[in-house]
Amino acid sequence: MDTSKKNTSIIILSIILVVAIIAAAFIFSRKKETTAEPAADNTADLTTYWTPDSPVAQSLRDYVSKVTDPADTANFIPVKDRIAVFDMDGTLTCETYYTYYDTMMFIEFCLNDHPERVSDELKEVAAAIKPGYLADESLARNFAKAYAGMTMEEFYNYAVEFGKKPTASFENMRYIDNCYLPMAELVQYLYENDFTIYVISGTERTTTRAIVANSPIKDYVTPNHVIGTDFEVKQKGHETESSNMNFKYANGDELVLTGGFIQKNLNANKSIYIEREIGQRPVLAFGNSGSDTSMMNYTIDSRNPYPAQAYMVVADDNVREWGKQNWEEKSADYESKGYIPISMKNDFAQIYEEGIVPAAEQYKEPVLPAADSTESAPADTENVPADTENAPADTENAPEDTEEELQPAA
Repeated sequence: MDTSKKNTSIIILSIILVVAIIAAAFIFSRKKETTAEPAADNTADLTTYWTPDSPVAQSLRDYVSKVTDPADTANFIPVKDRIAVFDMDGTLTCETYYTYYDTMMFIEFCLNDHPERVSDELKEVAAAIKPGYLADESLARNFAKAYAGMTMEEFYNYAVEFGKKPTASFENMRYIDNCYLPMAELVQYLYENDFTIYVISGTERTTTRAIVANSPIKDYVTPNHVIGTDFEVKQKGHETESSNMNFKYANGDELVLTGGFIQKNLNANKSIYIEREIGQRPVLAFGNSGSDTSMMNYTIDSRNPYPAQAYMVVADDNVREWGKQNWEEKSADYESKGYIPISMKNDFAQIYEEGIVPAAEQYKEPVLPAADSTESAPADTENVPADTENAPADTENAPEDTEEELQPAA
């Protein structure tokens, strides 16, 4: 064999050998893939913070399974129509300080952080809030008055800064640490199954956005999916004009709170706001009180074209929480209305982050600031009556501000 033919043979053999090695490696890797353990599913499945035998968690899994299965033609819901609405206070977050986040923020603003910016009457309103207070429209009107003159960015950032304060009715809790972990896990679970999540709250909208943006559900609820109580906002310099049609926004203009009040997002307003801002019925609704029932009934109305369910959280855990609701009574009432009750005591394996426990006392009385020579803001007042089903509480002894970054206004 001459040299050229010999070299050609060597080249051909080398190519065959390389191809054989590559083929063998491919076959081996494929075999390894088919025999390997399946990859772990890292999505939320309601097993971390829900009890293993929770009938509620199972009902949610069953519901999601059927409405996301295209083969289940009787129950399948297209992605665009998978809308879930959540109340916030008492449903996603703690309302058992002795009051709500926004009420404690009002008390702190008036009595401790900015007493110079509010009237003596508003200070008296703040100091008069006791367990059993009524979180009604008249109180919300006072909230609006307290923040008059603040830009929307200032107001948002104040809500974030307030969240860093320690509460008094739980140890090791700041106000912003108030999210119920099982409900946060549920939000993630629904989001990962292509549900669009809305938070529909009686708390003012910007405050709700600040709370959501600094909570465990921040990646699953965008600011435009927050619907709350509305205070009046105007363009700075035009606060007293009767119509916003009289002026136009220009580069650098500021939007400010006027002290005016528009609407409290409770009771029938929840269903009205949903129709106005979402434009269709949700298929899942979650609440915790009578003020949520309009939203629940709107969701499970017989005219809903899709299978729909409504769930109510019952604050029946008086060991890990300040819950004093009677499970037998509440669950029977909710079931009679077509809602599925959730027991904090029995369905929640863990409520808050480790180390957060109720303090020795739930309530710490607000104190009026000492009178000084500085002039108070103009008078604005309305007295606060009393009543609330599960009187919340406020807290101290929380950890010092952690290194985590809370989300400021954009």
